Amino acid sequence: MQFNSFGMSLRFQDQNFRLKDFQEEVAVACPKCHKKALATVNYEEKKAKLTCTHCGFHEIKDSLLTYLGYTAHYKAEASAYFDVEPWYYAPFKNDIFFAYNEAHLLYLEQYIGAKLREHKDRTHFTLLEKLPKFYHEAKNREALLKLIQKLKKK
Repeated sequence: MQFNSFGMSLRFQDQNFRLKDFQEEVAVACPKCHKKALATVNYEEKKAKLTCTHCGFHEIKDSLLTYLGYTAHYKAEASAYFDVEPWYYAPFKNDIFFAYNEAHLLYLEQYIGAKLREHKDRTHFTLLEKLPKFYHEAKNREALLKLIQKLKKK
């Protein structure tokens, strides 16, 4: 198996994940201490929770959201129920790079770092198909991988 300069495999096989596969646990900045906290949502219980292991901040909310004038229990990303900043979020040129959590960040890192990207049974709804163009461009590969390393160390 071949690896790039970041120690990652040069081959990537798309798992056909969708953004929703990563949205139930979102790393966020704690509203109290600004360190990494975790927002989670349980759609069946209709509850969202924000917990910080650094300062002990803990908040539970009902998962009701208002969107376009309609209030309902939407299946949004866990951070949408709280007024918090995403943890894995950074400007990149004229765009924004983000990942919901460590698993999402790793998936993006593996995709971006691979020179051979294999796709199977695409549906036009997968995470990778919906990414902005800058994620796919080879000219951005090294800069994006450096940004990911920076976010991992944050």
